[in-house]
Amino acid sequence: MTLLYPPNQTWPGNMCKPNGSLAYPSLAGALLEMGVFVEIFDAAVGNDEDRLEITFYKPTELASGLIRTGVSDDRILEEVADSDVVGLTSIFTDQETMVLRTAELIKKAYPDKLLLAGGVNARSRLEHMFSAGVDIVCLSEAEKTIQRIVEVVRRGSTDFSSVGAIAWKTDDRILMNKTRSDDVVWNLDDLPLPAWHLLPNDRYWTIGRPHGGHFEPGEVLRYGSMITSLGCVFTCSYCHIAGETEDSLAGPVGRFRVKSDGRVLAELEELKRIGVKQVFLEDDTLFGRKQRGIRLLKQIKGAGVDILDVNGINLIHFFKDHQPDRELLETMLEAGFREVVLPFESGSQRIITKYAANKWNVAKHDVLALIRLCKAYGLKIAGNYTIGYPDETREEVCETIEMARKHRQEGLDSANFFLMMPLPGTPLFDMAVQAGHLPRDFNPDKMNWTKANMINTPVSPDELEAIRQGAWKELNDPQYVSYKTNMSVFPDTEAKALPH
Repeated sequence: MTLLYPPNQTWPGNMCKPNGSLAYPSLAGALLEMGVFVEIFDAAVGNDEDRLEITFYKPTELASGLIRTGVSDDRILEEVADSDVVGLTSIFTDQETMVLRTAELIKKAYPDKLLLAGGVNARSRLEHMFSAGVDIVCLSEAEKTIQRIVEVVRRGSTDFSSVGAIAWKTDDRILMNKTRSDDVVWNLDDLPLPAWHLLPNDRYWTIGRPHGGHFEPGEVLRYGSMITSLGCVFTCSYCHIAGETEDSLAGPVGRFRVKSDGRVLAELEELKRIGVKQVFLEDDTLFGRKQRGIRLLKQIKGAGVDILDVNGINLIHFFKDHQPDRELLETMLEAGFREVVLPFESGSQRIITKYAANKWNVAKHDVLALIRLCKAYGLKIAGNYTIGYPDETREEVCETIEMARKHRQEGLDSANFFLMMPLPGTPLFDMAVQAGHLPRDFNPDKMNWTKANMINTPVSPDELEAIRQGAWKELNDPQYVSYKTNMSVFPDTEAKALPH
């Protein structure tokens, strides 16, 4: 079996970062557990048969005007030629076009291959997936599902009706087996160890473009990602987790579940074994059970890696009784954190209450004291801010920009500004369609955090984009703007030889 990341597409001027998500290492681990020969092929970077300076560093322009980065179609077909089953990940809506094109390419050349797709975007766009040639879409977390699909294939059968948590097409009808309770892994320690070693790690490290963190020029990057939990304790309307409930296609996988401390430490050891030095924790909410998170980090202390967070520490978890939680920050430092991102999300309490599950209180939580304390501890801190909610007024947008301005004055190192994206699979998407902010036949290529995707909003799309860009440039140092725009360990963008 081949698990394939399609080529990457980006807007002109945006940095292409290889995917390398946790989906495939996790699925590959499940397949290895049952003795399946599996390979992971990232078509954005290729493998030892491909030269980065020809593939990754020489992208091409698509008819849409977006930029395609990756190996040729012929190379994709070569890589899947010997596989009976091919899996495609469709997590990110802005990559949907590349997933569909890759599915069409493979199905046209090899009509008898079983083509699987999975991810939030895949299950939210079933008709598009099946029209492109996909045979089965996995509707939820798929470690168990992919094993059951393989069992059917091994029997020489094409009847997948007994497999839960899938959709498939037959006789021009889409059939679905909704996710059952026994399709969900409740004890995360039962999950197979992710097969990180199958990723093209040396190529990722040579390119040096992780999707998080801020590294000094010339710093050696050998990074990997892991999770210590699944699900979230919050149900924000712009997050797919809010829709992953008992009666949904995905089932109740939004429910917060954790790995044991011992399992987390074992995974860290495996990452270190393959040479990882920087570990990104990809949990949706690392401190969903705060004392568990603190206990876990105390055990990680001295693990010999740098620990970085991507998006999983909610702002409220940095506080105790509306004041900064010193124990939490000191524990993070001892565990190896050197950088944190503070997800402020909005300066408007109305917006936070309506869209962000009322996660924190703008008036009561002393965020300026938190920023000062983080800097006193020597942490590098960034802030994340989002504008362009469906009914957000110009005054509320300005509240967020002004809040970010105050944060920078207090010592925040950088401010990241995002335009709200109503992604398929989230309650916000359904809300936007119903309210006339987004056509149901929207263009997925436009789903980008620098682009205003909705129409009929109080602040026009063009103005929102101008405000975002202006705030980004005003509230960040020129060096940081240049770094994020041209992020690469090789400033001349020439690929160096991979280590032997």
